[in-house]
Amino acid sequence: MAFGPASRLGVSLFDETPPTEWIPGQSASDAETVIRAVYRQVLGNAYVMESERLSVPESQFKRGELSVREFVRQVAKSDLYRSRFFTSCARYRAIELNFRHLLGRPPLDLEEMRTHSTILDTEGFEAEIDSYLDSDEYQNTFGENFVPYVRGYKTEACQSMVQFTHTFELVRGASSSSLKGNIAGKRPRLNSLVIQKVPTPVVSPASDGATFQHPPGTARTRFGSSIGDDGKMYRIEVTGYRSKVVNPVSKFRRSNQVYYVPFEKLSQEYQRIHRQGGVIASITPV
Repeated sequence: MAFGPASRLGVSLFDETPPTEWIPGQSASDAETVIRAVYRQVLGNAYVMESERLSVPESQFKRGELSVREFVRQVAKSDLYRSRFFTSCARYRAIELNFRHLLGRPPLDLEEMRTHSTILDTEGFEAEIDSYLDSDEYQNTFGENFVPYVRGYKTEACQSMVQFTHTFELVRGASSSSLKGNIAGKRPRLNSLVIQKVPTPVVSPASDGATFQHPPGTARTRFGSSIGDDGKMYRIEVTGYRSKVVNPVSKFRRSNQVYYVPFEKLSQEYQRIHRQGGVIASITPV
């Protein structure tokens, strides 16, 4: 069962599309559908050119020499995957993307991240890929002939609310990709969050909420004299600023900005942001 309305959480496509299963003996067109589903999931919804496709593993799969799981293994160990999601990424970003692509969920905690970091240190990249595909979790969830799918927003895939909210740090709307889905780029999304076991606000991707980022640093426990009279403080994340509003020469967008505002100044801050051409991605209580 999924938490909340899938359409508002930005996972409606995942929720409304049934898992793709390969049944040996199906037609060539069915085989092609499975192959494309594997590329879409394992490569994080990134575009794959015809010249980048793995012709030999594809032929082996079509001839019945590879199961879906073994075809997934070939794609995940390919130079294409390695160059996109391992050699060009920070280590913990690579690990969290492996969780998304191969198990369809975010990592549970720091210990699980460390376990996979140790595998990379002691056994290398291919052993790291094998550790997901040969796990009991993978076998029990996908077996040999189901294409892995994003499932971290479902109760059976999560052990805590923290893990559930972290799903949306990896998946922001069904159209997002692992390469271009958020403005964090190739930096880790969950490193500090799993260390602190911090849940994050779940913000709908509608109205530019897909760009939402959790602020760096630890949670605030004291605000001093700047806090509002009623003790309420709100975090506003703003995207869509255009530098030309401040500097008419530049046409480029500025990066996201985060503001902490007491309740009684929310309206004033809201007007200021819109005068400067900003778009509010989220307003969340602190």
